[in-house]
Amino acid sequence: MLYAVGVIFLLTALVFGVLCGSTSLTVHDLAAVFTPGFAHSTAGRILLLVRLPRTAAAVLCGAALAVSGAVLQAVLANRLASPGIIGVNAGAGLGVTACTALGLYGGWVHSGFAFLGAFGTVCFVSFLSRKWRASRSTVILLGVAINSLLSAFSESIVTFIPEVGVMSHDFKIGDFSSVTTEKLIPSGVLIAFAVMILFLLSNELDVITLGEEQALSLGLNAVKMRTVFLILAALLAGCAVSVAGLLSFAGLMIPNLLRRLVGGQADRLLGLCLLYGGAFVCLCDTAARTLFAPYEIPVGIIMAFLGAPFFVFVLIKEKGVCV
Repeated sequence: MLYAVGVIFLLTALVFGVLCGSTSLTVHDLAAVFTPGFAHSTAGRILLLVRLPRTAAAVLCGAALAVSGAVLQAVLANRLASPGIIGVNAGAGLGVTACTALGLYGGWVHSGFAFLGAFGTVCFVSFLSRKWRASRSTVILLGVAINSLLSAFSESIVTFIPEVGVMSHDFKIGDFSSVTTEKLIPSGVLIAFAVMILFLLSNELDVITLGEEQALSLGLNAVKMRTVFLILAALLAGCAVSVAGLLSFAGLMIPNLLRRLVGGQADRLLGLCLLYGGAFVCLCDTAARTLFAPYEIPVGIIMAFLGAPFFVFVLIKEKGVCV
């Protein structure tokens, strides 16, 4: 039932994302996409060059962040873990900033540097939390500290190299206004690859959530598999950041809400995160460019208004985090 609702939710978000904006399109425009000469019309240019890439980017990034958050929460055994909360997004942002400062451009290069930044951050947080046997609250505080540190490094690069325009205001908040097909394709390929591997390893992810000793008793190399899952989660978050900037809370809200409904079984949870995460971010982006049309606000602002109260709610509900 949840899958059927999720498919309808995603399809609805796609239609609204393609048709709505400062210049509204109609279903007739959408139906005429394959007619001769449509690509050279005003509606055709808006649809093919702006709306479709932007809507596809919102769906891909939302799905990637939601799945990444679900994996991080399972591996770190912390429901408050998400790419935006524990510094993974900030690490990916630092990677993109460093890449641009070195004069390296292109979708594949940005995605690679974003992945390296995200993976380094998530491994650092995981290592320190295991070494210090940190409580769930300590892990979150550690992530917040690392998030601030990495953001400071990014700001320092921008200060000393002003032409590094990637860390613009919109990038730091999260925005899809500058998405192009050329920029989206590398991240889309890597996101699809990471999601496919995660579905193939869903049984192993279920075992990891049982704890290291239980995993070892079942013949699973817990350390090795934990590293694999962290790599995949970092790849998803890094690709999303390289496209949309530092979007927050999608990786926190969607997995938490779905886990309450379907439990923690990996294959079901990840599939639903794909549907609902993509639809959620797509609808938020549509709202960002239509609520105040012809003006547009970064989608990250709307997601922050929705996500911050949810974070406080989960923080209060999780009594173990508040001790």
